[in-house]
Amino acid sequence: MSYSRWASLICIFFLFLCKPIFSDLNLSPEQLSEIPKNFLNFAKKAETFDWMVGIRRRIHENPELGYEEFETSKLIRQELDKMGISYKHPVAGTGLLGFIGSGKPPFVAIRADMDALALQEMVEWEHKSKNNGKMHACGHDAHVTMLLGAARILVEHHNLLKGTVILVFQPAEEGGGGAKKMIEGGSLDNVQAIFGLHNDPLLSLGEVGCRPGPLAAGSGRFEAEISGKGGHAAIPQQAIDPILAASNVIVSLQQLVSRESDPLDSLVLTVSKFQGGGAFNVIPDSVTIGGTFRAFSMKSLVYLKQRIEEVIVGQAAVQRCNATVTFDTKDRPMYPPTVNDKELHKLFQRVAGDMLGVDGVTGYNPVMGAEDFSFYQQLIPGYFFMLGTKNEAPEQPALLHSPYFCFNEEALPIGAALHASLVVRYLHENQTGTPTDDGHRHDEL
Repeated sequence: MSYSRWASLICIFFLFLCKPIFSDLNLSPEQLSEIPKNFLNFAKKAETFDWMVGIRRRIHENPELGYEEFETSKLIRQELDKMGISYKHPVAGTGLLGFIGSGKPPFVAIRADMDALALQEMVEWEHKSKNNGKMHACGHDAHVTMLLGAARILVEHHNLLKGTVILVFQPAEEGGGGAKKMIEGGSLDNVQAIFGLHNDPLLSLGEVGCRPGPLAAGSGRFEAEISGKGGHAAIPQQAIDPILAASNVIVSLQQLVSRESDPLDSLVLTVSKFQGGGAFNVIPDSVTIGGTFRAFSMKSLVYLKQRIEEVIVGQAAVQRCNATVTFDTKDRPMYPPTVNDKELHKLFQRVAGDMLGVDGVTGYNPVMGAEDFSFYQQLIPGYFFMLGTKNEAPEQPALLHSPYFCFNEEALPIGAALHASLVVRYLHENQTGTPTDDGHRHDEL
């Protein structure tokens, strides 16, 4: 037999062996629709499910606050190493980026936050927090686990990837603006879209809440020191009372929402801090007040910030006091509103509908809580959705940020499979995309 014929037979044999891989690269709409349920079935297998539960419980036992997630980050890297996934570390201190796929465009990202809260856990169970005063009371331990679960699904089904998936493990979502620092560390280089989720204990297991446009409010914080002149409470004419000035300031601040904003534009301004004085018969020299302001648009957020300072300084002056106002710091930045891209919303509805059925995809009312996923959405199209985790026990479930919060682990496969399904579908439907930045690629790709 001639050399050329041998070569031809070898090529045919090689293509025959690789047919399952290459045939999956161009999937029909029907085949794409089957992927979410197939991924969910994979995630529900005992081996995968037990693995995710084990990871989640290990993280839960060792909660770490923002920018202190050293052991959590180490655990993530160990699991990525086991799966053969390359990564960049550190990013934003404790964060890291994982890479799965071809290393070529299009690029799509999935994000999970890693930090815990400064709460003492009150749930008595085998895997209770071992770090006093710290607890995963917002479910970020599960968010990390679901992203690792998505990574495992994608590695096992790498033949379905028509591009590159970036795994974004982010520190310090709880007020520290970790997303902003992740961006500064290059997490969005060339990325065309990003997906994220948050668990919701009031939404039924097997349901997801979603909406296009604003989902969560932008938020800022302020603090003001109002200075007067201390004196005896029995002779107030010899003093300049900062408590009276602060009281007038608080009343005037409430009018920014009730009389200066459009009733159809939802805003919140809350003074939640008032400190001053320590004796019943002494007028103090100064008083400190502080609070939060929230809105669903940057325009309204910036307007509130401007007017808060004007009102505090002006009203303090009316009462012969001086006022100094400070706002968010570099370490605790103002969060933009979380606004979902309309085209990604359509993609999410298709993918979630294929997995959970039409009844499993429900509308979600915007909330005044803030989420720093919004920093990513300021730069590229992003989509954030709510994952139902309600435990159907008779009692009312503990809410997020409660010391009695308990995550329903049955939701882990759903979140992991949704993450993986979303990026696979996105890559298949966006083969003509171009990089969104100045052309610099991730070094690892």
